[in-house]
Amino acid sequence: MHPQLDKNRFDTCEKLMDALEECHRREFIKQCLGLCNYEKDQLAQCLHYTRVGDSKERIKESRQRQKKWEEAKRKREEEEYGKNGYLKKVIELEMQKKKNNE
Repeated sequence: MHPQLDKNRFDTCEKLMDALEECHRREFIKQCLGLCNYEKDQLAQCLHYTRVGDSKERIKESRQRQKKWEEAKRKREEEEYGKNGYLKKVIELEMQKKKNNE
């Protein structure tokens, strides 16, 4: 059985959860003989697709957050060093010249 059936989290599978519980409640013998396997298989498939869908959504949100973070980082660097890091390149060249003169 599925130990963590949460009807709030898996609301799309609620009818299948109820069907499996009803099958198990009706008769213990049917449960032992595997007569509830159809409901169980359908529920397992529904739970799987729900978890996969949730994972895809979380990955998509994570990528959007990462993209925003990268954009903010790029803007900060542009404010600090100018467009295309011009000031940073000038500073690096000056540091190289200083090292070469030593």
